[in-house]
Amino acid sequence: MKEIKKLITQNLEKFGMVIALIGLILIFSFLTGGTSLSALNVTNIIMQNSYIIILAIGMVLVIITGEIDLSVGSVAAFVGAVAGVLMINYDMSMYLAVPISLALGGLIGAWHGFWIAYMKIPAFIVTLAGMLLFRGLTMVTLGGRTLAPFPPEFRTVSSRFLDDWLNGGEYHLLTIVIGIIAIVCFIALEVSKRKQNKDLNISVESNGLFIAKLVGVSLVIAAFTERLASYAGVPYVLFLLVALILAYGFFTKRTISGRHVYAIGGNEKAAQLSGVKTQKIKFWVFVNMGVLSAVAGLVFAGRLNAATPQAGQLFELDAIAAAVIGGASLTGGAGTVIGALIGALIMGILDNGMSILGVGIDWQQAIKALVLLGAVAFDILNKNKRK
Repeated sequence: MKEIKKLITQNLEKFGMVIALIGLILIFSFLTGGTSLSALNVTNIIMQNSYIIILAIGMVLVIITGEIDLSVGSVAAFVGAVAGVLMINYDMSMYLAVPISLALGGLIGAWHGFWIAYMKIPAFIVTLAGMLLFRGLTMVTLGGRTLAPFPPEFRTVSSRFLDDWLNGGEYHLLTIVIGIIAIVCFIALEVSKRKQNKDLNISVESNGLFIAKLVGVSLVIAAFTERLASYAGVPYVLFLLVALILAYGFFTKRTISGRHVYAIGGNEKAAQLSGVKTQKIKFWVFVNMGVLSAVAGLVFAGRLNAATPQAGQLFELDAIAAAVIGGASLTGGAGTVIGALIGALIMGILDNGMSILGVGIDWQQAIKALVLLGAVAFDILNKNKRK
């Protein structure tokens, strides 16, 4: 019990997020009579919030550096509009239009990064200007109209599911196999990491807690797999999300550049004196945010099967809220990709649960605002305690 108490105390923010997520799932499951945990709804939560998760992954890096990006929703809408014009109006192949759209997102990120990193204009001002600029350009590009439909192959990632090559009946057998592989890989990685820490004389949790963690996470993966398998299987967008989470998790934890991002947010002047190329790192963080905004815009357009001037409304607020709720500090230097994922899921489950219960959009916005305020207050209180 002492070890459990110590573990929770040392990881209060992390456990707080997980407890909040589990609590929300249980509350909405009870209030909706189990509807929120139905196979269809679990799949919808993933697909409906995929673009917010993508934006949150990029936003957490921006916030870790101590900056902010208010333009991501408008950039996503603009890139989706350009993709629509290319593929629908000009019949351009998806395999050419998508790279052009991603490159456009990177150029927009570079535009923001130049003014912020090299010209020292506050990110709030630069990205606020970007939000207005690209919202206007979206209207100009579409002429105020909606373009639809996109080519069927473009919608594969955002709206379709992996075929069951094993020809299962009631359950999607290939999804079950993928779930088993995921559990085996998780256990193997955790055992390997534990052995490595022991070899380096780094303290590890007791055998009991370690086994409990393996069993707990494995059960969660198994339950999630069962929900997907009992509906239509694994959506293609889930592969994209997993790839991004793993790639950015590795970048932030295992690379020198990733540690430099944290160093800039912790103390930019000290990082600069230590040899970190702070301007270059900030520039590329915003380029990365532009590319991920483009990815989110393409996913959203594919799911909607249309390029619309209203796309991307309040995406930036959802992305910022997800990152902050997930433990990212607005003063910089703190935050994780997994935390951003949990924050995005909390926001998504809130939206989904309140929609099922028939809560109006006005009250939904008010409740989400209070949740965001509470997350920031929690972060400040924890910082004051550490001081």
